[in-house]
Amino acid sequence: MTERHDVPVDDGQTIAAVHHEAPSDRWFVCCHGFLSDKSGSYERRCTRAVGEGYNAVRFDFRGCGESDGAFADQGVSEKIADLEAVVDYFEPSSIVLFGSSFGGKVAFHAATGLDRVEAIVTRAPVTVNRAFETYRSSVAADGEHRFETGDRIDERFFDDFDRYPFEDVASTLEVPVAIFHGTADESVAVADSIEATGRLETDVLLRTVAGEGHLFSADAETRLLELTFDWLSTIRS
Repeated sequence: MTERHDVPVDDGQTIAAVHHEAPSDRWFVCCHGFLSDKSGSYERRCTRAVGEGYNAVRFDFRGCGESDGAFADQGVSEKIADLEAVVDYFEPSSIVLFGSSFGGKVAFHAATGLDRVEAIVTRAPVTVNRAFETYRSSVAADGEHRFETGDRIDERFFDDFDRYPFEDVASTLEVPVAIFHGTADESVAVADSIEATGRLETDVLLRTVAGEGHLFSADAETRLLELTFDWLSTIRS
C-alpha cells in the first residue's frame, strides 16, 4: 500500500512524500538527484525495498516535483532540513538512506546528524565540489546558471554549497556505506567515488559499473538493487 503525505517544514511549506508501507520497523528513505524528483526509478526502488521488508519513503525536495518552494531558494542546508523533516514525520527506528547524485551528498551530510541511520547507499554521489565548477563559473560570469528545465541557481547556492566539504563526512561518518558508480559517467566522475572511498573512515563497498553513465540502464538498475539488498542483509547479520 502507498500513501501520499504532505510533510510540514519550519517555514510553513510542505514536502510531498510517498510512503510504501511494510510491516516492519526498518525504513528505506530515498533522496533524489539535483534536477530530479521522487518519480520514476525511486518508485521502483521503494517497491523493491518493501519486498525486502522495509517501509520505504520517496519525497520531493522543496522546489522539485510536487513540493512547495522555488528551486533557486534551495541549497544543501535546505535539502538536509527537508530530509530531517521527513525522518521526524515518520519517526523510523532504523533508517537506510539512499541518495542518488546530489541526493547522495545530502544523505552523507545529513547522516552525520541523524542517530537512526544504519547504512547509506549512494549512486554516483556528489562528493567533490569540482563536480559543480561549470555551474559556479556560469554564476560568476552571469549572476546565475539556468538549466534546460528552467530551474536556476545563483551565488546563494555556492555560498551554502561550500559549507559542506566531504572532509566533514569522511572524518565523522561511522555507518557502513555502499557506492555504485558508472565508469562512463560524464556528470560526476567515477574517480570522485574512488577518492571518497579512500577517505571514508568506515566500511565501504564500492562497485563501479562498466559502461554506465550518470543515469543507469534498466539492467544496471536491477543489478544495483540486487547488490544493495544483498549487502544490507550482510551488515544486519
